[in-house]
Amino acid sequence: MIIPRYLKQGSKIRIVSPAGKVKEEFVMPAVEWLEKQGYKVELGKHVFEQHFQFAGTDAQRLEDLQIALDDPKCSAIICSRGGYGTVRIIGQLDFPKFKKYPKWLVGFSDVTILHSWLNNLGFASIHGVMPKNFIDDAGIPTENLISLLNLLEGRAVEYSIPSSEINRNGNAKAELIGGNLSIITSLQGTKYELNTNGKILFLEDIDEFSYHIDRMILQLKLSGKLDNLVGLILGDFTEMKDNESPFGKTIHEIILDAVQEFDYPVCFGFPAGHDRKNLALAFGKKWKLNVLENETTLKFI
Repeated sequence: MIIPRYLKQGSKIRIVSPAGKVKEEFVMPAVEWLEKQGYKVELGKHVFEQHFQFAGTDAQRLEDLQIALDDPKCSAIICSRGGYGTVRIIGQLDFPKFKKYPKWLVGFSDVTILHSWLNNLGFASIHGVMPKNFIDDAGIPTENLISLLNLLEGRAVEYSIPSSEINRNGNAKAELIGGNLSIITSLQGTKYELNTNGKILFLEDIDEFSYHIDRMILQLKLSGKLDNLVGLILGDFTEMKDNESPFGKTIHEIILDAVQEFDYPVCFGFPAGHDRKNLALAFGKKWKLNVLENETTLKFI
């Protein structure tokens, strides 16, 4: 796996909007803060464009992202937000110049499709917070941003969280992959789908019905994507819904039932995804997962 160069004083960061439209007020405070830290920040020409629900037309979003991927002086590409739309341009992106000049790609949610494809190409990327949640209301960098910068700048990272009573204990050391469950399942049968063999898989989602989660996790199981994992980490499943006639199981119970025949460690409740706390994870890099009775640790190797 190829690891892009870590950021340092003066490194160039590009911000692009490959999916949903975003307001300036959600991006510019982050830009100003990054510049005060000594980074050079350049916004894509169409970052704040609006075309129905998208940040500009497909052609505009494609142009900005392609320029960022090709830029030999850029060290990191940060997506302004998720939403929907990256799938509409992924097939038209070219990566020869990116392969020659690798850089970190940062984002989550809809950005999962880019993480998946970069992983297939052999490049590490970062599932992490986007500009709206870089700075709190008092102008102070959030814990999410600090965790992101730790990875971007090459510092040692180790997370420790209380263990859930439904965790399955064990340990694993392997490459971490994953992202948004809905996006991952939508990539099945395409060249962008994840190879999960021998990996630690991370999953999160938002605003889904219980039976949707059941269907998607079973799709992963039936396609063999859960068979050869060495570990499973479940992040936040935020704003979940149920029908008037309840499904009958919690989200955690649905997932645990789907993997009950396997013996790898399973961690529930890792603080990453669409909730307030969204700790950064480097995909394509090896992590050490220890799921213990009282504590779960995830250490960047």
